[in-house]
Amino acid sequence: MQYLDYIIQHYGWQGTALIATILVLFFLQIYYHAVVYGRVARFRNSRRRKRLDTEPAVSVIVPLFSEDYTYLDERLPLLMQQKYDAMFEIVVVYVGSDNDFYEELSNMRLRWPNLIVTKIQYNPRFPISVKMAINVGIKSSHNEHLLITTTDATPASEQWLQMMGKAFMRGEIVLGYTSIEQGEGLTSYLIRLSRMQISTYWLAQAVRGRAYRGSRSNIGFTKSLYFGVKGFTHLNMNIGENDLFIQSIAHDNNASVVLIPKGRMIERQWGGMKWWMQHLHHYAEAYRYYPHTARNAMEWDLGSQVLFFLSALVALAVMPLEVKAVAALLLITRYLVAMLRARSIAKRVGEKGVALRYFIFDVINPVIMLGTRIAMLRKDSTAWK
Repeated sequence: MQYLDYIIQHYGWQGTALIATILVLFFLQIYYHAVVYGRVARFRNSRRRKRLDTEPAVSVIVPLFSEDYTYLDERLPLLMQQKYDAMFEIVVVYVGSDNDFYEELSNMRLRWPNLIVTKIQYNPRFPISVKMAINVGIKSSHNEHLLITTTDATPASEQWLQMMGKAFMRGEIVLGYTSIEQGEGLTSYLIRLSRMQISTYWLAQAVRGRAYRGSRSNIGFTKSLYFGVKGFTHLNMNIGENDLFIQSIAHDNNASVVLIPKGRMIERQWGGMKWWMQHLHHYAEAYRYYPHTARNAMEWDLGSQVLFFLSALVALAVMPLEVKAVAALLLITRYLVAMLRARSIAKRVGEKGVALRYFIFDVINPVIMLGTRIAMLRKDSTAWK
């Protein structure tokens, strides 16, 4: 009490409250980066108990909604050429009306017998959602263990299927990481880091046995789980197959998390920051249905970061020199901890060039997330049927 009285006498009630606020927020930030996100960096899926003795046969489901010849020539062959110790098949569900394209796609079976092609005739009066296409693909597949990916993503290596398929030995749900392709400039860097940070939120919960989300280009589950809940949930939405559905089948410790660079997918970057903000807004329509624990973890991290920055800046502006020095030291310490943690997670998931410009992302990320929350005030009609 003597020390507290001295501090209050020296700095006043307002100054004391500011100092206490800075300290509380600092330790909260350190907790998130050192403990919560540290679980992602330290996680080893090999420590989990096995449910299968060998890699199972796997079916990879790919919904195809356009006449994308580039996909047939470049990205689909990368799936067909995967190295896997067990049997696997690629099930492409074409949604369209171009018979020439469908014929060319079907002819690829002459080269790859394990390619299965299914067609859903396009009718503008009865739109086909991604969930419906995946459902058709699942019913057309022959294996119990399923992997779902998209046409705008490619495997990072020939061992992608090996990494994901082997993960089924330790879980009925498999969650892999999807990065954004690396481009030139600061905007591409910010988009890549934003994807990694958002993924870190759900990965931190998944490695604790509380999976609620995965990547729409890199998830897997068993048919038993799928049909056990009678298929996808929230059928009034065009999104949710990678999060709302995962929530319906996930329970304590049945999700296997793949944190290996060779096991990631690489998604195309279709534009700049405007495209990315629209992308975040579109898929954020499912956010309101997330578990409160997951939402609170994200919001407490972002909220405490913003308040810590603002409190420290106020201290640097108006407090005595010794408090300014402490505030500056805490800012630097928090940044170093956050940067080192981001670098360690980036190493696990295969992201490169993270640390050098991380201070820019560290400042801009709260602005990106705030922009997304503001955008969420307006309903994205494209996410709903």
